Amino acid sequence: MNDVLPDVLDRDLILLFCGTAASAISARAGAYYANPSNAFWSTLHIIGMTPRRMKPQDFRQLRDLRIGLTDLAKTASGSDQSLRRLDFQPERLQSAICRFQPQIVAFTSKRAWRAWKGLRASDAVSYGWQEETVGATACYVLPSPSGAARGFWDLAPWRALGDEYLRRSQAL
Repeated sequence: MNDVLPDVLDRDLILLFCGTAASAISARAGAYYANPSNAFWSTLHIIGMTPRRMKPQDFRQLRDLRIGLTDLAKTASGSDQSLRRLDFQPERLQSAICRFQPQIVAFTSKRAWRAWKGLRASDAVSYGWQEETVGATACYVLPSPSGAARGFWDLAPWRALGDEYLRRSQAL
């Protein structure tokens, strides 16, 4: 099967964002976080990761900022509620992290973290840094930028991650 959206991966990434799957709108647009109600692109600009508010179609340009993109479900799209456990490919993500060794992998929702770890929906997950690492890659969990998750939105974990990304990018 073909991937719904192409990965943006390389060996010198500071940060790799990992979502659950492309939404139906993103799949149709062929671009990450394409739903107008999704706060991903505006948040990256607000917290200083991007010099301007990028458009979803510009997603490949994140690579120039040493930021990558992927999803746990690469061959399925839709809302989190429509995804099945079998749609997720945690071993694929694990392999990509080991191969490309980003400094940080940031999961763009608690659902993405749970899917990667094989956790149940009832298992507690905190936003922010996780104890788990993959080699030297640190793990971070963010509130979902999806419009469907707006009731759980909190900019603070995004801002803290943005500060760490800027610190690391300026140190190079």
